[in-house]
Amino acid sequence: MQHIEFPLEHEFVELNQLLKLVGLCDSGGAGKMLVASGDVSVDGMQELRKTAKIRAGQRVRIGDIEIEVVAPV
Repeated sequence: MQHIEFPLEHEFVELNQLLKLVGLCDSGGAGKMLVASGDVSVDGMQELRKTAKIRAGQRVRIGDIEIEVVAPV
């Protein structure tokens, strides 16, 4: 499994933008399509809300890639 650590710069990041920012898709629109496919989970639960607010401490998973969202240092 590939692990990506994403340092959060604000209170939250929208799910589709997070997928773009870590390089899993080329644009926010592509991120929305990825979420709509049903392949994305947040904290172990399938997430279909394209602009779900992802906060520090949450884990996003797609396939064998896990993104850990961490608070800024």
